Amino acid sequence: MMMTKDKPTRNMALELVRVTEAAALAAGRYMGRGNKEKADKAAVDAMRLIMNTIPMAGVVVIGEGEKDEAPMLFNGETLGAGDFPQVDIAVDPIDGTRPLANGLNNSIATVAVAPRGTMFDPGPFLYMNKIAVGREAKGVIDINAPVKDNLKKIARAKGADLEDLTVVILDRSRHAGLISEVRACGARIRQIPDGDVAGALMTAWPDSHIDVLMGIGGTPEGVLAACALRAMDGNIQGKLVVRNDDERRRGEEMGYDLDRVLTMDDLVSSEDVFFAATGITNGDLLQGVSYFKDGARTDSLVMRGLTGTVRQIISTHRLEKLAQISPIHY
Repeated sequence: MMMTKDKPTRNMALELVRVTEAAALAAGRYMGRGNKEKADKAAVDAMRLIMNTIPMAGVVVIGEGEKDEAPMLFNGETLGAGDFPQVDIAVDPIDGTRPLANGLNNSIATVAVAPRGTMFDPGPFLYMNKIAVGREAKGVIDINAPVKDNLKKIARAKGADLEDLTVVILDRSRHAGLISEVRACGARIRQIPDGDVAGALMTAWPDSHIDVLMGIGGTPEGVLAACALRAMDGNIQGKLVVRNDDERRRGEEMGYDLDRVLTMDDLVSSEDVFFAATGITNGDLLQGVSYFKDGARTDSLVMRGLTGTVRQIISTHRLEKLAQISPIHY
């Protein structure tokens, strides 16, 4: 996927949006039905079907577990219908399974692709502490600095007062201390039940009015967010979070430095990255799937790192036609 001046490279983002649209269409049927497992399986099956039609030789680096957990999109699974380009794949078929199952906002389907060997492999670590921002504040964040210092620098970079900032934080008991610190600074807080990929993207999306994401979330979601923020000219930093002694032992045996700050370049080291996301339920970032007689509407973002192009794609799908050519129920 090397770029030449006289011949633009193939924009795989425009192919990947078919993947997230399919996942959203399949999973959207389960909105509010209280069954996370069925929703996730529907999204996975749809993603796998479309991914295997794309001319590429892909390996899942960020997936949903090891091979024995199939039919999930497992770490190490090969996908694609070609021998080139050789790529790493990160997937989250449903970022926000609980919101989807409960009929709440901010559930999206996401996928990212980058050249082989350029995505961070989180190994045994499921969680990381993160800070993410958009373009204006991308050069001022420091995950090791106190919360107040980061917020002051972000406000200054954006030409705003600290009290004008809105911080998005996952609604988890582990964030009680972080929330207290942010409140003490006078900044506003938006708590979200799940979906910190969408939360990170909102920091770089002008209409979201979110300035920074802070707190502990999934490591796989951190890699996906880094892929998108590369194209959106934002920034993210992370530090691995150890849950128990066994995880620490395994990580140390595999050579992970638990004190290291993971920068954007650590999480995805290539600019030649592609990202796509489609809304499943309505949210601050994307509208969810809407169904009507014989059809459906989807709202997606597609991004390309090399050019920094971010497209919003609104699609109308004829479900009776899809049913003639696809084994997936939409």
